[in-house]
Amino acid sequence: MERKNAWQKYTSEKDKKKVFKFAEDYRKFLSECKTERECVSFFIEKAEKAGYKNLDKIIKEGKKLKAGDRVYTANKGKEIILFNIGTESLENGINILGAHIDSPRMDLKQNPVFEDSDLAILDTHYYGGIKKYQWVTIPLALHGVMIKKNGESVIVNIGEDPSDPVFGISDLLIHLAADQMDKKGAKVIEGEDLNVIVGSIPEFSKSGKKEKEAVKANVLKLLKDKYGIEEEDFISAEIEVVPAGPARDFGFDRSMILGYGHDDRVCAYPSFMALVNCKEQLKKTACAILVDKEEIGSVGATGMESRFFENTVAELFNCLGDYSELKLRRALTNCKVLSSDVSAAFDPTYASAFEKNNSAYLGRGVVFNKYTGARGKGGSNDASAEYVGEIRGIMEKENVFWQTAELGKVDQGGGGTIAYIMGNYNMQVIDSGVAVLSMHAPCEIISKVDLYEALLGYEAFIKHA
Repeated sequence: MERKNAWQKYTSEKDKKKVFKFAEDYRKFLSECKTERECVSFFIEKAEKAGYKNLDKIIKEGKKLKAGDRVYTANKGKEIILFNIGTESLENGINILGAHIDSPRMDLKQNPVFEDSDLAILDTHYYGGIKKYQWVTIPLALHGVMIKKNGESVIVNIGEDPSDPVFGISDLLIHLAADQMDKKGAKVIEGEDLNVIVGSIPEFSKSGKKEKEAVKANVLKLLKDKYGIEEEDFISAEIEVVPAGPARDFGFDRSMILGYGHDDRVCAYPSFMALVNCKEQLKKTACAILVDKEEIGSVGATGMESRFFENTVAELFNCLGDYSELKLRRALTNCKVLSSDVSAAFDPTYASAFEKNNSAYLGRGVVFNKYTGARGKGGSNDASAEYVGEIRGIMEKENVFWQTAELGKVDQGGGGTIAYIMGNYNMQVIDSGVAVLSMHAPCEIISKVDLYEALLGYEAFIKHA
């Protein structure tokens, strides 16, 4: 059953302006927030301006919460959870929007700086699923944090300002690439060859003599002069190598956005805004969970596998004066969740990888995936028919344009989300998000109308689920 194009809903200039205004705000967010830490800092600033209080501070001061309160808590600077407290007991469950804010990239190794053939180079380890050949010969930026021995934190952001230099990974010229061109795509560029070139001027001694590894020495001198950091400080650093430059409007009609990190910030941003925009008193508590580490399996303290969410709900119960272990277990079981993650958009250029009747399409609204996984649905949550029916009813009630999909042809590949982790608590969960072209590439493409319909869908969900 073919779904209608969502743009037909926005025929007047006034209605279109709403779509384009929200998309422009998102485009700026995507341009500014290329790491998990940057996303969390952005969300905290916006949340506090919208009246959200820091839950950690409330706990420390022994204060109580009540219906109507709006609170947030951040986990190690790389995960954030927000709540709009409802009138019903938490025991009845929470309506949850869960998305991730990490994206495929390259991370600097702990000892990254070396020199070879009069070039200063940074060694990397790629993060998440990437086609390695896509990351060569494009401008790259360095984002992250370095922690010095004395505990001082140094923020690094080089390559985004027009006055900044950019960095990059070289590729073999076509004239000498006969052997390279015979390799399989996965081997055209090897993981250990993702070396970022960062300098070529050597440092000379006062006598004018070139020192050993003089180019590396000169780069380290520049870093020390600008940031006050030593080579050893890379050991306690998290520096991410990401595409440089802002997200851009895409297409003559500006109907799309081209940028790095749509997966999954294109779902995280409307999830956050759905809570912020909700001014009415909700019956059930609403929550947005924006987590780290999804691209590598949701592991670690800031991934969805962590017990941070569960512990936070326990603290919330306590601040509401209603804590018991049994009520906590009931609350988790009674939650309803949209695991808000992107879907693969049908690409007519690569039509053979998709099954047309069960694919997501740009411009046809927010996407619902009953299941993800690979091969025989391995690793999938697989939402129940009853829950899918409930979600359908909510979307239709609020006139949200939506579509259903699965990830390509059977046995073609596969992928997963955080849905199964929420399902482990016996929650009702379905995957929901925005269709993306060129997913996991340095620059991905989304439709502005799909982004806006995702916002409307998430707003409808927290009100009516």
